[in-house]
Amino acid sequence: MPTTEPDIIRTGLAFPECPRWHDGFLWFTDVYAGEVHRLEPATGESEVVARIDGHPAGIGFLPDGRLLVAAGHIKKVLRREDDGSLVEHADLSHIATGQLNDMYVDPSGRAYVGNYGDASAPPSPAAPATLALVEPDGTVRPVADDLLFPNGMVATADGTTLVVAETRAVPGRLSAFTVRPDGALSERRTLAEFDETVFPDGLAIDGEDAVWVASPFSGEALRVAAGGTIVDRVAIANPYAVALGGEDGRDLFVCTSATWQPDAAMRDRAGAIVRVRVPVAR
Repeated sequence: MPTTEPDIIRTGLAFPECPRWHDGFLWFTDVYAGEVHRLEPATGESEVVARIDGHPAGIGFLPDGRLLVAAGHIKKVLRREDDGSLVEHADLSHIATGQLNDMYVDPSGRAYVGNYGDASAPPSPAAPATLALVEPDGTVRPVADDLLFPNGMVATADGTTLVVAETRAVPGRLSAFTVRPDGALSERRTLAEFDETVFPDGLAIDGEDAVWVASPFSGEALRVAAGGTIVDRVAIANPYAVALGGEDGRDLFVCTSATWQPDAAMRDRAGAIVRVRVPVAR
């Protein structure tokens, strides 16, 4: 089955980011609107399940299903309780030197959380950032440093490798780490490097451990094989993040926005969720 053309399933968003497929729904954050959404793909309707003052970014789920959200400006991971209330899960202010960014939560509830490094924006170089690990009980420790704007993160099916997009490395790259049994990271290596048009952003991983990479400024989603070779490209305007899901796991959901500038994004509300069908399931 070939990769299909994208179709739009949700519009009117400011800056959708960090999509996750969970429990039959697509969950994502609308960063500048301060919202976390749960989307029913069949209807395109979404419910706001949390409102956060402080740029919600990465999301994930504890083994019991409770939602975790990286609240960027306050540098905390928040937890949504069963009654819908939000409580502090972990404080990362002693590790994060910039606003919290994307997050990967493994099946045991360990959360890997990146941050911007500093408040600079391209073309200024980014300050190196430290990747933090939040244990299920909220304990925080650093597990990797000198990352240049760590962004999307995924783990291989066996859980032994964590892949991190370094958006503002020159050239942009995917870095891979070996995950130790205690969650620590080691054996850092480069999985893939890109040309000057690609600033790797959000990631998704399929059943062959190939990584889908959102590349907003080249207007495409790239599929990078486990060995680091680009094996597929899908043209999509302004893609910032991706997730695999749907009934058979072959829907690639893509968060798009015409701009990453907060004021313009909130004014225009041109952000959208689009979907393409791909050959290999999540």
